[in-house]
Amino acid sequence: MTYPIEVAGLKRELPICKVTDDLYIGAFICFGDAELTVACARELLKLVPADSYDYIFTAEAKSIPLIHEMARQSGAAKYFIARKGAKAYMPDPIHVEDHSITTAGTQKLFLGRDDADLIRGKRILIMDDVISTGGSLKAMEALVQEAGGVVTGKVAVLAEGDAADRTDIKFLKKLPLFNADGTVKD
Repeated sequence: MTYPIEVAGLKRELPICKVTDDLYIGAFICFGDAELTVACARELLKLVPADSYDYIFTAEAKSIPLIHEMARQSGAAKYFIARKGAKAYMPDPIHVEDHSITTAGTQKLFLGRDDADLIRGKRILIMDDVISTGGSLKAMEALVQEAGGVVTGKVAVLAEGDAADRTDIKFLKKLPLFNADGTVKD
């Protein structure tokens, strides 16, 4: 089963995937789709004034191509990615916990102290590919605050389910949730 969607002027068929017995989602994946990544990055940049943030910030992994393309198109020399694990190259990492519907259990998001130092006192635009329950978004906000930055905006390609009703997020398109038979959940 798939769900047809048009986003950033492009049509795609999203596979409908099981999360729980009662919850299915349309899987939006930019990996390997250069045309979609470029178009979505362009449209996301239109959602916020360029002078409203100093850096763009996301969590790995599905949003990495998008943040890179947003940085390239906007001329940004630096962007930040919260990692799902501490890496040897991260000096004195800070971390927060994240609860996401697409990741089983609790995960932690990490940022090296060197990156945290660059974020301190800066205006940060948080971006994600899909916002659903807001768990990842909340964790990214907490990590930016822990680093001493100020979140000045939040953008996503898609807002899934109730996330589309939030007024603190700008997004390109609403994505419904689905029942097991592929019909849109009420």
